[in-house]
Amino acid sequence: MSDFTKRELLRVMALAMGALALTPPAWSEDQPIKIGTSMALSGSLAAGGRQSQLALQMWVEDVNSRGGLLGRKVELVTYDDQGSPAQSPGIFSKLIDLDKADLLIAPYGTVPAAAVMPLVKERGRLLIGQIGYQINSKVHHDMWFNNSPWSDAESWVGGFFKLGETVGVKKVAFLAADQEFSQNILAGAEALAGKAGFETVYEQTYPPTTVDFSAMIRAIRAATPDMVFVASYPADSTAIIRAVNEIGVGSSVKLFGGGMVGLQYASVMQALGTQLNGVVNYHTYVPEKTMAFPGVKEFLDRFAEKAKAAKVETLGYYVAPFSYASGQILEQAVKATGSLDNAELAKYLRSNEVQTIVGPIRWGTDGEWSQPRVVMVQFRDVKDGDAEQFRQEGKQVIVYPDKYKTGDLVSPLTEAQGR
Repeated sequence: MSDFTKRELLRVMALAMGALALTPPAWSEDQPIKIGTSMALSGSLAAGGRQSQLALQMWVEDVNSRGGLLGRKVELVTYDDQGSPAQSPGIFSKLIDLDKADLLIAPYGTVPAAAVMPLVKERGRLLIGQIGYQINSKVHHDMWFNNSPWSDAESWVGGFFKLGETVGVKKVAFLAADQEFSQNILAGAEALAGKAGFETVYEQTYPPTTVDFSAMIRAIRAATPDMVFVASYPADSTAIIRAVNEIGVGSSVKLFGGGMVGLQYASVMQALGTQLNGVVNYHTYVPEKTMAFPGVKEFLDRFAEKAKAAKVETLGYYVAPFSYASGQILEQAVKATGSLDNAELAKYLRSNEVQTIVGPIRWGTDGEWSQPRVVMVQFRDVKDGDAEQFRQEGKQVIVYPDKYKTGDLVSPLTEAQGR
């Protein structure tokens, strides 16, 4: 072969190698990496479960567009657990034994997720949680990593009680659903009230099926508390807010809300409209400038488009960014270790901080966030019948903690209701 021909051959080979370097790798002949989960795609938790499913699928599409993991395509395997703790353990057994899922993400919601913990501990499986509370407090599984911005009750609703101290609260009323999640939050809230020296003047636990709260709201008003703490689920949260606006809780109340699930959902916020004004409640993410973590706005813009097509709630602030981040957690751990070995991945996550669209995350005791990031927001200037208004700054003003604060608390409730 002549020198010219050799040089030409080498040039062509170099060009070919360069082209290959710019081309996403073809999938390996290996089976896809399966990530298994269950979601409440129907039932009372479906609003959050469907958002979670869509967000996870978006992450799968994104990671596959980058070449997958370990050169293999990623596949999401999901079953509908209906938000039921009776369904989720059987589903996860199927994911492990029949579907041969390589990695697992916990169900959306505290109750269905808690039900699978004994199984995953027994099987020695890594589990990434999402929007669950104290799920590992009894099982103590060392391969559980929660992706929720709280750890204990103080990290979740402690800000509500600190706000109460700043406005001179002395007396508190409690209202909570008779359900495990709400009762756990209530127990923590009572401890916080005792620590702050607040006197409990009213406490009522109600069945989850309750639809009429008028008698309870009248009883709260008669007790003349300075603060009312509520731990409720979406349907009862809506009914309680309506009753408060119809009956009133009295001029003594400086602060109302705290632990109400549902007030983060666009459908609930749109339905309640002006009735939300003045209420202070926990949240995981709101579109205020202090929470503009890298990538989160771009994700939410994409999510809104996909959610519209999928007939899923388009705001998605409460659940969707955390579900997407659950995928990011797994992606970073797999890439860092070059492995799918659950023990190796757990070892990495115990020792390292990961970067996500909900900010940096590092884990501490029992796999909870070492630096919780729950915010207390106060609804302001909310109008009726408009879900899109909640994309604006200033509708859910962050009043706690100082690091993310975008406005001062307006108190008492009667004054704040006019804002």
